[in-house]
Amino acid sequence: MAFNFLSGRDYLRRKKLRERKKLVSVALGFPDLVFAVGAIPVFPIRMESFKINTYLTALNSATSVLGWGLTSKVLDFARQFDVFKLVDKILEDVVSSINEKYNELYDLGVQEDLAEELCYGVKALYGMHKSKGKNVDANLNFAMRCGEWNKLSESLKLLVPNQIWVDIPSKELNNEDLALEQMVNNIKNAIEKLEALTGNFISDNSLQKQFRIGNQVKRFYKTILYEISASDFYPCNPATFAEILALLTITFQDYNSNPQRYLENISQIVKEMRKRINKKVGMDTSNMPRLLFSPIYAGYEPEIHEIIYELGGRTIYADWDILGLLEEIPVSQNSDPIEEYAKFLLNASKKGIGCDDQNMTDSYLTSAKNLEIDGLIFNQVFGCPSISSIYNNLMLKIKRELDLPATVITFKKIGENVDEVKSNLRPFIEKLRI
Repeated sequence: MAFNFLSGRDYLRRKKLRERKKLVSVALGFPDLVFAVGAIPVFPIRMESFKINTYLTALNSATSVLGWGLTSKVLDFARQFDVFKLVDKILEDVVSSINEKYNELYDLGVQEDLAEELCYGVKALYGMHKSKGKNVDANLNFAMRCGEWNKLSESLKLLVPNQIWVDIPSKELNNEDLALEQMVNNIKNAIEKLEALTGNFISDNSLQKQFRIGNQVKRFYKTILYEISASDFYPCNPATFAEILALLTITFQDYNSNPQRYLENISQIVKEMRKRINKKVGMDTSNMPRLLFSPIYAGYEPEIHEIIYELGGRTIYADWDILGLLEEIPVSQNSDPIEEYAKFLLNASKKGIGCDDQNMTDSYLTSAKNLEIDGLIFNQVFGCPSISSIYNNLMLKIKRELDLPATVITFKKIGENVDEVKSNLRPFIEKLRI
């Protein structure tokens, strides 16, 4: 999965130039319509050139030749001698490479005339399109109830003229039937534009096929969040496990542009984790508090999970679950796939990005309860009023209703104030370990 992310540039070039596929930029985890029309969704940072870890290249080559089974046996043999500390080293390099590139693209976004108050994620996404927007044929944008996000979408028109919008009905619209009707019509309008772009037709079968794959991906994702992360024995050290969750957060946005391969990858991750846990290959984490750290999709300090691990805790990243994007889309012979997708989007918008403070607070409470975590760390992203405004109320409710400790750290750019963050977290985690 990591190799497919980092080698996206070559894969996407081949799809565009050799296979004449249309590339459509996406973000926040909405690639379904693009896959269904036969185009290629791409989270734009994947068009950048990354330095790929030597071991990762070798591992990918071994997997291609030997298959997963034999490759896994080779890795098990290598681990006996601790030759490379493979998993730790590879994922550390992968996450570092990705975040170095994020900072470069953020800096590129800052150079433009974007409003100073926009968050890290918005500026980085603008920088991605500034750098590689000329390579995509369209941008598929889901207009959430977030003013900053919609400002970005307006700005992108200069970089990617072909903008395909799927508007989310206003929360002021109290009529659920009318909201659903509007949502269905908005999806149909986007489908018409995608069909015109590609010359392909989106059928009920193509939509349902993609939803089935997506539903399976979501089940495996939730297995990692709810089964594996809740275990008192991890298949790797908690910092490495958090890096896997960070990688899933990034790659989920476009499924690395290949849904079937992504499904196979995440299935293999779950299989390998369970195997290692059953064999007691990994680390006892029974005395380490589980801390939900969120949000990270708008930008976060990637050293956070290393800091928490050094202080004796373990980090859980679960943004897409909190925001409702891991809910399955019903698929049946008699269902209308467009209507089911509309319901999925409406439900996500009621508890996720850009929704009202009360519903978002309730989403955090629900996830904290379901994940059975020991504490929460809120990532207050500079320039993100749609989430930052809930922290005070949320901390009070978390304490009152779940009796869980919570704290807030601030974030503006990767690499800034790392020592300050560590100093703030030390007493918080030490209290949890008493």
